[in-house]
Amino acid sequence: MENSVYLSEISNMNCTEENIALEHPIASSSNTPFQCSICYKSFPQNSILSKHLMSHSGEKPYQCTQCDKAFSQLSNLRTHLKRHDGEKPYQCNHCGKSFLQNCHLLKHHLKVHPGEKSYQCSQCSKAFTQENDLEIHTKSHTGDKPYQCNQCSKDFSYKSKLQRHMQMHTGEKSYQCSHCTKTFSREYSLNNHMKIHNEERPYQCNQCDNSFKEKQCLIDHYRTHTAEKPYKCNQCDSSFSRNDNLKIHLRTHTGKKPYPCNQCDKAFAGKKQLVSHCKTHTGERPYKCTQCDKAFAQKQNLVIHLRNHTGEKPYQCTQCDEAFTNNSTLLKHLRTHTGEKPYTCSQCNKSFSQIGILTIHLRTHTGEKPYQCSQCGMSFVHKQSLVLHNRAHTGNNLHHCQLCDKAFTSKYKLNMHHRTHTGEKPYQCSQCGKAYLHNSNLMSHIRKHTGQNTDGNHKVLETEDASTLTVPIVTYESKVKKDQMNNDRIEIDNLNLKFEVPEEHFDV
Repeated sequence: MENSVYLSEISNMNCTEENIALEHPIASSSNTPFQCSICYKSFPQNSILSKHLMSHSGEKPYQCTQCDKAFSQLSNLRTHLKRHDGEKPYQCNHCGKSFLQNCHLLKHHLKVHPGEKSYQCSQCSKAFTQENDLEIHTKSHTGDKPYQCNQCSKDFSYKSKLQRHMQMHTGEKSYQCSHCTKTFSREYSLNNHMKIHNEERPYQCNQCDNSFKEKQCLIDHYRTHTAEKPYKCNQCDSSFSRNDNLKIHLRTHTGKKPYPCNQCDKAFAGKKQLVSHCKTHTGERPYKCTQCDKAFAQKQNLVIHLRNHTGEKPYQCTQCDEAFTNNSTLLKHLRTHTGEKPYTCSQCNKSFSQIGILTIHLRTHTGEKPYQCSQCGMSFVHKQSLVLHNRAHTGNNLHHCQLCDKAFTSKYKLNMHHRTHTGEKPYQCSQCGKAYLHNSNLMSHIRKHTGQNTDGNHKVLETEDASTLTVPIVTYESKVKKDQMNNDRIEIDNLNLKFEVPEEHFDV
């Protein structure tokens, strides 16, 4: 009875509306807030209502080149063209009857074979017409992945997915674009690429002006409006708007990095990360800013950079008034409110709010210093430390004192120097009230009171209430000899430049 009522509801719809109704019967029959003011039909989405309104206005912008028929929707024109070819690609697996459109096949199943879903899933309420479909569905509950790649040990639920994955190792790309020289390993990928040439973006967002080549991209995009993050990590509190992002995130817990670079020994958790990294070898930066001379390896980085010129900060913190140019910076900022530190070191159990900080911290265990100066051979834990160090060689991007002719490689060092002009001494001893220009001087003074911490492995920090706090410090090994460090002034372009050991912490 329920099927017959539902079929009567969709009998007066066009095929596009039928597709939506058959795929989402609950949303189509009850939760339909968008109503046509002419015929009072209701629809689950505003974009579907907009397409429906063309049936009243008579607007038919899509013309068939083989006959004089015109259509209000591109999908209907494509279906019509199949009639000229005699193509009926959708076949019923019960009676063998073929149909021009999938919605006709689905409608046929409901009318002619309504009770044929005899294969019921024991884990949920889903039922299937074929035993093979049930077996495939069951793997979504069990997590069974019996097909393993012999190249990288990655596991797959289906043999077809393993076969597609193997093409990544063999480099086989048998599908070539007829418009350019690009080739693809899958026909699906080629079809998506072809949309770039014809600029077809059939999936329109009804909240903004964005449109997309694929339906799934539109679904993912909607979540930027709703802030929905249905994919939750079972290892920590992180959640994601896309399942792909969750899969990549889970590898931060397992340490799995299935995408190795063939130019160096680095490996990555996600394919996009690998593609981005490969551009560091080629130096390719195809996305150029029209406002300045900066260029970027990824289009999204250019989009974010342009907001520095426009002043646009679309990502607003709900806890305070701060706003940001990109979502990742907002997420990092939110952790300053929540105190969340989801990234834990496997060596010492320390936790961090950002994965970049964890990566840098791990180097204290491994001793890795990947950033080496090409001028003098010094190596650094942080990239920013190398950037600052290079200024000592080039004399570029120096911070000049307005009161004398000195210049410094960082703003922090310049601010420290300014105190010699202003007389400011912000580091005050809580025992006797003496104040000092530098924290190191206060630390030496504190030892006179306590007689402790004379090993040089601690430093004194000033707290909010002007008291002092003694904490461990991280020491940096240097290839520069001690007597060279004592001679800490270098003449560059007639500037008295103060050479410095980089700070311990930088924004990541």
